[in-house]
Amino acid sequence: MNLNNELYNVIFKRKSFHLFRNIGNDIIFENDIENIKEAFKTFIPLYPNIKTAIKIVPTNETTCRRGQQFCILLYSEKKNNYLQNIGYLGEQLDLYLVSKNIGTLWYGMGKANEASLDGLDFVIMFAIKKVIDENKFRKDMFKSKRKSIDEIWIGKPLDGIADIIRFAPSACNTQPWLVEHIDNTLNVYRYKKKGKRGIMPFTKVSFYNQIDIGIFLCFLDLCLQHRGIKYDVKLYTDNDSNEDKILNAIYNILL
Repeated sequence: MNLNNELYNVIFKRKSFHLFRNIGNDIIFENDIENIKEAFKTFIPLYPNIKTAIKIVPTNETTCRRGQQFCILLYSEKKNNYLQNIGYLGEQLDLYLVSKNIGTLWYGMGKANEASLDGLDFVIMFAIKKVIDENKFRKDMFKSKRKSIDEIWIGKPLDGIADIIRFAPSACNTQPWLVEHIDNTLNVYRYKKKGKRGIMPFTKVSFYNQIDIGIFLCFLDLCLQHRGIKYDVKLYTDNDSNEDKILNAIYNILL
């Protein structure tokens, strides 16, 4: 099932608001919150058998203090690759919010007052706030600091794919992904160089990098679908190890 193609164009606009300052005093209203909840129900999961939910709460119900108005809490049952699934769903949410001129921040280390919701465990949150001036969003994505194509892609790059997916957001900007293009397949790995983890505690690297891979797969699907490239995907269970290179997905390009 294809993702909402309208989200593709938002890739070029989105940015992470590490602090919500000088973006105006407009607010998110109750009807906006209801629209967000309804939109989340329409997003396509990476793993349909994993139950998820969101809850939108005021700032004071979390430990996040970035000047946001609300936080969106993401919950999930814990099954194999539930973190990738949350990343995949969460990035659709991220792009949807930006399309509505709502600034976002994936906030990884925050804690919520409610550690569980209807039997689901809290995983991660977004900080959000309305942005009046569209110029506060990204004006030129390609000026952002990201790994080069050569660092994340082995084999012949696919135009409109390799040059876009590298801008997927990731925890501490670690960009923990690697694509091997062999014949008509794309092998996608969760990948990290030895000793490279940014500011994350060692025990949290695997946790957040698995969420990052879900975000990355969302970008990859949006780009392939936007280019009209037909494919099928085989997903692999990530064993949550700290190995340097763990296969997460194989994309078979259909000619």
